[in-house]
Amino acid sequence: MDTKVRIVIADDHPLSRAGLRHVIESKSDFEIVAETGDGEAALESIRALKPDIAVLDVGMPKMDGLAVARAVEAESIPVQIVFLTMYREEELFRMAISAGVKGYVLKDSAATDIVNCINAITADQHYTSPELTSYLVKQTRARDAGLKRDGLAALSPTERVVLRLLADYKTSKQIGEELFITRRTVDNHRANICQKLDIHGSHALMKFALEHKSDLSD
Repeated sequence: MDTKVRIVIADDHPLSRAGLRHVIESKSDFEIVAETGDGEAALESIRALKPDIAVLDVGMPKMDGLAVARAVEAESIPVQIVFLTMYREEELFRMAISAGVKGYVLKDSAATDIVNCINAITADQHYTSPELTSYLVKQTRARDAGLKRDGLAALSPTERVVLRLLADYKTSKQIGEELFITRRTVDNHRANICQKLDIHGSHALMKFALEHKSDLSD
C-alpha cells in the first residue's frame, strides 16, 4: 500500500513557504499537512497531526527551530526534524544534531536539496546540504592545520631542523650525515615529531613538512 510522507513546514517568510510547498508538492508521494509562520504554531501542528517530517526554519518568532526540535525530543514525538537555515556555523550544526535533527538544509539550495533530504530521511539516513558538508570539511581541515602549526612550538630545535630537512627531500641517512647523528637517531626524532603533531605515517610527515616549510625557516 502506498502511503504518502506527511510533512509540516514552518517558516516566517510567506514567499519561502510558498516556494518550499511548490517543490515538495511536485512529488506525488509527499503531502504537506500544515504550514505555519512561527515556532509555537509549528509545535502545536506537530503535536496534533503527528507528521512524518517537520521542516523548520531555524530563525522563527515565538520559538526558534532549535527550541521546537528540543521540545519534540523531550516529548518523544515520533517526527523527524529538518532544519532550514542560512547559517553555516559549526556550533549551530552541532546543537542541531544534539537535538535530534535528521536533516540540515541551507536555504540557498533548498529548492534543489529538500526533496533529496526528505528521501534520505524516509530511508532512515541523515542529510546535510552538500555545500554545507564541503564548508564543514574545509573548516575542520583548517582547524586541524592550525593545531598542527601551533604544535611546531612543542618541537625541540633538533626536531625542527629534521623536519626542515625532510621538506628538502632529504632521507634519514642524509639527514644523519648532515647533523652528525645516526640514522636511528633521526628515525627517533621523526617518531617524536609525529607523536607531538599527531601525524601518522611517513608520507603524512613529509606532506606536513612540505606544507609548513615556510614556518620552519630559521
